[in-house]
Amino acid sequence: MNNRLLQFSFKYGAIIFIGVVLLFFSLYNEYFFTYNNLADILRSISIVTFVAIGVTISLTVDGFDLSVGSTVSLATVLSATLMVWFQLPLVLVIVIPLIFGAIVGLINAFLIVKIRIPDLLATLAVMYIVSGVHKTYTKGYSIYSNMQMQDGTKAPGVMTKEFLWIGQGKLLGVPFPVVLMIIAVVAAHLFFKYTRLGRQMIMMGGNEEAARLSGLRVKRVRTYAYVASGVLAAIGGILFAARVGNGQVDAGSPMLMEAVAAVFVGYSVFGAGRPNIIGTFFGAILIGVLVNGMTMLNVEYYTTDIIKGAVLVLALAVTFIHLTRKKN
Repeated sequence: MNNRLLQFSFKYGAIIFIGVVLLFFSLYNEYFFTYNNLADILRSISIVTFVAIGVTISLTVDGFDLSVGSTVSLATVLSATLMVWFQLPLVLVIVIPLIFGAIVGLINAFLIVKIRIPDLLATLAVMYIVSGVHKTYTKGYSIYSNMQMQDGTKAPGVMTKEFLWIGQGKLLGVPFPVVLMIIAVVAAHLFFKYTRLGRQMIMMGGNEEAARLSGLRVKRVRTYAYVASGVLAAIGGILFAARVGNGQVDAGSPMLMEAVAAVFVGYSVFGAGRPNIIGTFFGAILIGVLVNGMTMLNVEYYTTDIIKGAVLVLALAVTFIHLTRKKN
């Protein structure tokens, strides 16, 4: 009986918990379960979900990318300065930060694949480097329309309406960032399920040595994973700048931990027991619902981290207790 209960909680516990939380907040506040509020929740998690998908990809190849938060900040200030300082067209404002995100991924891959520095240490070092680079580039200032420059002049450009629509606009009544998030989740899920490269990444995460012996080019696959993680973090940074209407130098600082929490909560969704895109998406939803609901309850913002940490501990406990019993 205990084993059946544990199996059930492992497979459906996260989904049931999300349902219970939704029901609790809906009963407590009549405005919680409304279209506008649910759309706000999904909009709020859209950026974190992009970052979390990147972390999921790095974990799938048995790695870990700690530099995603700094990459978000880099892309945020880059997209803002390209408009406000240099008045570049929208295409370049989007493409250039994506290129820099890919470069960060390549640097991570070089340190990990070529120099053989452990993933955590390599990406930790890159996190500090990227953070220093984007703060040096902006001299520590946030970027906003017609901002005051150090020489006393004003920046010539503004955050354009077309760019802001990416983060604030709606498509057929649905917030555009939510549309992008759903497309990204579906695409990433199909990538791992049906493409050769996706299955190779999963194979690497299961047993890298066996994958190498079977002829898989593990170095190339790992490189692809870190480049994808960097690009997805850059997308998150672009969306953040478009949503808030400026380039905040520390935009990505809280996103690393929220993305990691979403990924590990996702381990227990449908009993996956490993990094997976659908689980990551549900993990992001759970965190978004908790933050939104506690805000409506007028809970102090600094206590939300305690709740998020407790939920993460609970999800990990259920997951690893089950995995340990399974091995035994």
